Amino acid sequence: MKNIHEQIAQNLKNIRKIRGYSYDQLANVTGVSKGMLSQIEKGESSPSVNTLWKIANGLQVSFSSLVEKTEPNVSVVRLKDKTAVTENNELFQVYPYFPFDTSKKFEIYYIEILPGCVHTSARHHGSVEEYVLVCDGEFTISLHGEEYLLKKGESMRFQADGSHTYANHTEITTRFYLLIYYS
Repeated sequence: MKNIHEQIAQNLKNIRKIRGYSYDQLANVTGVSKGMLSQIEKGESSPSVNTLWKIANGLQVSFSSLVEKTEPNVSVVRLKDKTAVTENNELFQVYPYFPFDTSKKFEIYYIEILPGCVHTSARHHGSVEEYVLVCDGEFTISLHGEEYLLKKGESMRFQADGSHTYANHTEITTRFYLLIYYS
């Protein structure tokens, strides 16, 4: 695990390279000397909070983007590597693909509903939207006294402020992605 100074060095170097800045240009926009910026990037200097704020403000990035570990640009999720969370005698299988991230405000799941499954989801607290994208099969979503039949290639968005039911009344497994957005 990297210490905070190594993380700052890596993040600053990445931002500078993405922007195509020389040390002179970076010094110009941040008000921090190019010598100090070079030392920070090499991990030879421990910048003060004030210096980090000057850099963040000059680059117009968040303070945390300088100090936090960055996510990789590419993240591959394979179903075979995931373990399902199951319910209804394993007729309802949920695979967490991308867990909730406070900076992104959403999470994504891959879900399989086996034939005969009826799953009721409790209402979500706060302002929460669900986005459903059907990959295979078909199923019914019951929401606020209405029923919506969704088939392969179809999708639906709704406020999840009340309980809602997913039901597979067919003889084949239904597969869909669920994105939950927390506004």
